[in-house]
Amino acid sequence: MGQQQILLVILGVIVVGVAIAVSIAMYQDNAIDHNRAAVIGDLKKLAIKAQQYYSKPTSLGGGVNTFSALTADATGLAQLATTAFTDNANGTYTIKTAGSDSGIVFEGVGKIGLSDGTYPTYDMTVTPSTQTPTKLN
Repeated sequence: MGQQQILLVILGVIVVGVAIAVSIAMYQDNAIDHNRAAVIGDLKKLAIKAQQYYSKPTSLGGGVNTFSALTADATGLAQLATTAFTDNANGTYTIKTAGSDSGIVFEGVGKIGLSDGTYPTYDMTVTPSTQTPTKLN
């Protein structure tokens, strides 16, 4: 009877260990999915601000039907968002491709690391009428 009880205890420990391992993996996947959604949401906010910038006259701080003043540096991004927004708990955001008459590309890098040690990166291509997110890794 003693051996049978020991085997049941060992089996119980194995089952609990497997359940914990599976739950940790599920938690990590959920954290990555949540971070992805948050980064894309922030990129959409930047895209909307860029489209508003495009349609405003210069007297209101706009680009008058061009994205050209939105340069691929901190100065260009500062015209759309504060520093607190461009590096927040969700990710870090930059202008990847400087603005032109036809569009601009934003890049967002998530803050939750993937299993290979990299961080998920997303692009948002913005034209005067569209916003297209793209996952890079």
